[in-house]
Amino acid sequence: MVGELTVDTEQVALQDLARTYLAQLKPAARENAQPEVLKFVRWVGPEKDLAIMRAHEVSQYAENFPPSVSDAAARADCVRAFLKWAKDKGVTRENLGTHLRVRKASKSSANAHTIEEQPIYLTKEGHDALVKEFEGLKDRRPLIQADLARAMADKDFRENAPLDAARNEQGHLEARIKDIDATLRRAVVLDHGAEHPGDASQIGDFVTIKDLRTGQEKSYTLVNSDEVRSGQGKISIVSPVGKAVHGHRAGEEVEVEAPSGTFRVRIEAIKSP
Repeated sequence: MVGELTVDTEQVALQDLARTYLAQLKPAARENAQPEVLKFVRWVGPEKDLAIMRAHEVSQYAENFPPSVSDAAARADCVRAFLKWAKDKGVTRENLGTHLRVRKASKSSANAHTIEEQPIYLTKEGHDALVKEFEGLKDRRPLIQADLARAMADKDFRENAPLDAARNEQGHLEARIKDIDATLRRAVVLDHGAEHPGDASQIGDFVTIKDLRTGQEKSYTLVNSDEVRSGQGKISIVSPVGKAVHGHRAGEEVEVEAPSGTFRVRIEAIKSP
């Protein structure tokens, strides 16, 4: 049981932790919290051990709630509540939710809705992967409906674990379908060809950088935040490093403004697909 966990003795995948959290919420609260909690899980990585997550990683997630979004604070509260629950259950040593700070919108943000509807630039690989996932999720709908029908045949809803499981899976499914649909509606697939002004890095490029503090080199593919997947060598252009590197050329040194402090990196190489 999650309630018995301690961070030193047992590891729980973030996706399993989220399922446990959502299952104990009342239906109305679960419906409200589920989309945001599941977005957080996908951003971090479903198999991530929350116990080893650091404050600066959570603070980076605030980029998903720009001040142009009218309900940014309410959406962030859903994630904060989940992280506080994890602390209360002993999964984390501190309440990581306190580090999720949403920037306040300026009074001049009259065009907030327009900003929210700006295009989402994706690589062809990332776009194709989302389309494939989207179609696969829609194909699962009839199967889950059948599971719900079988579970509801048992009239004792008080202790109907199959029904709870089917409803939970349906919630996950519909939240992800809604999320992908919104992304694909605004998606612009990048065509990397002759047009690559001055060899400045852009989404889809494979960029090698050197940390000038340590001399260590790392390579990433620059992607939109909607395309990031944990462990695939991709880095979002809204992350501290991605933001610093995006739009710059090989040989340039740029400053990275990270929660842990500012440091410099040099762009060693840029390769287009």
